[in-house]
Amino acid sequence: MTSNPRTLLIGAALLVAGGGGFGAARLFATAPPAAPAASEAAPKALSLKVPAAYLTSAGVQLETVAAGDMAAEIRAAATVESTPDAEALATAGAAGTVIRIAKRLGDPVRAGEVLAAISSRDAAAAAADRSVAEAKVTQARRSAERERMLHAEGVSPRQDLEAAETALTAAEAEARRARTAAASAGVSADGRSARVVSPISGRITAEGAGLGAFVQMDTVIFRIADPRRVQVEAQVSGPEAARIKAEDAAIIVTPAGARVPATVRAVTPSLDPQTRAATVVLVPAQGSVLRPGEAVQAVISPKAAGSRSIVVADEAVQRIDGRDAVFVRTADGFAVRPVTVGTRGSGRAAILAGLNAGEVVAARNAFLLKAELGKGEDDE
Repeated sequence: MTSNPRTLLIGAALLVAGGGGFGAARLFATAPPAAPAASEAAPKALSLKVPAAYLTSAGVQLETVAAGDMAAEIRAAATVESTPDAEALATAGAAGTVIRIAKRLGDPVRAGEVLAAISSRDAAAAAADRSVAEAKVTQARRSAERERMLHAEGVSPRQDLEAAETALTAAEAEARRARTAAASAGVSADGRSARVVSPISGRITAEGAGLGAFVQMDTVIFRIADPRRVQVEAQVSGPEAARIKAEDAAIIVTPAGARVPATVRAVTPSLDPQTRAATVVLVPAQGSVLRPGEAVQAVISPKAAGSRSIVVADEAVQRIDGRDAVFVRTADGFAVRPVTVGTRGSGRAAILAGLNAGEVVAARNAFLLKAELGKGEDDE
């Protein structure tokens, strides 16, 4: 019995396709079966499963793709600063001797927490004044109540009632003054010392006095800062400042190469008379690693540029199978996406095709993913 040539060809093709697909299925998702020989075969669609823990340990950082224009991007030196409400001083409310210190340099503190105690004559006097004033209020209130009762019964004249009510009002005003003075001095509940209280939550960044030291009123005992409350201040020229508006997108680049998304909060309306530059205030994304005093670079993308291109970190683009590609984040890892790259410069690359705004790609240390991809191919 002779074999049908058509049947033999189909069987051979199925064997070849099945054997190749078995090896590739271990790590990578492959493209559909090859097209007929007359047309060019489509490239494989590669994917890589990567645990989130690996990204952290390897230092692979992600970047959300955004529209931009490299020609219109504004780059400026910037400094990380604390916001106005991120720093505070804990001062002595009265002169005296430091008798207790509850916190040290670097310790975390909460708003309203007692940091130290001061033995003070002024604090004791303020506590005594408060007690006397409150006692006078109690006495004046009783006298006023008695005069109201007597006046209602027709026993006491109207002017006695008015005098009693006036005395009560004066006593209450004096008590408020005494309580305010005691609170300003930080008088403790027992009136024996003055407390030094933290105005904000944060960490102690400086100490001003030690145990047993005599301090004057308003002496700085501690400095407190909240490292989470930061803003970035960039200096730009006048023409550049005119192009920047509130809510424009920006990227903060740290000396270590980390890229932190940010948003323009405000631009000063006037130029500094000495530097002839305007200040752009940027708000970094929550959870950033920026620290006050750190020198960084700001990359601002004005919306007025109106560009439709995509701009990513240059190191996000890797050479894979002879083509430029990026690693696009998926639910369980990354998909290798071929892209068309335009201009490059200053650590940025313009993507002409292959990416959409809003997608997340591996940026810093993306070459480690390329290495993992190569290991998977070698294992096949």
